[in-house]
Amino acid sequence: MAGILVAVFWAILVSFLAVVLVRLAQTLRATTKLVADVTEQAVPLLADASATVRSAQTQLDRVDAIATDVQEVTSNASALSTTVASAFGGPLVKVAAFGYGVRQAIGRRTGAEQEPARRAARRTVIVGRTVPPVRGGKRTGRNPRGPKD
Repeated sequence: MAGILVAVFWAILVSFLAVVLVRLAQTLRATTKLVADVTEQAVPLLADASATVRSAQTQLDRVDAIATDVQEVTSNASALSTTVASAFGGPLVKVAAFGYGVRQAIGRRTGAEQEPARRAARRTVIVGRTVPPVRGGKRTGRNPRGPKD
């Protein structure tokens, strides 16, 4: 009787191990297929990535060349601006100052002849009093900061 029990036990154990080995074989086959598919798809992907990196490097080289050219143009424009400012700036300021002086002299000359009429035109009469005209904007007479203490 003990022999039959041992034989049944071994049969169950062998059956269990056979099922485990069959499942393990199926898992290994699926894994092998998955690895093969991944390898099959990864190789073209890596080739595309490599081509993209090469293209990006080419574009970066072009951008670097453009940046160098822009820097050179900027320095040339700065030098030109400095040259123009030094060549024309002084004489233009002198001409403008001379023109201003001439206008002031002519204004004073003609202003002396028109001074009484000009003074009368500058003032406005409001209810019996004379108020000078407002310069630079409207003034209300109120202190914007509030009343003084």
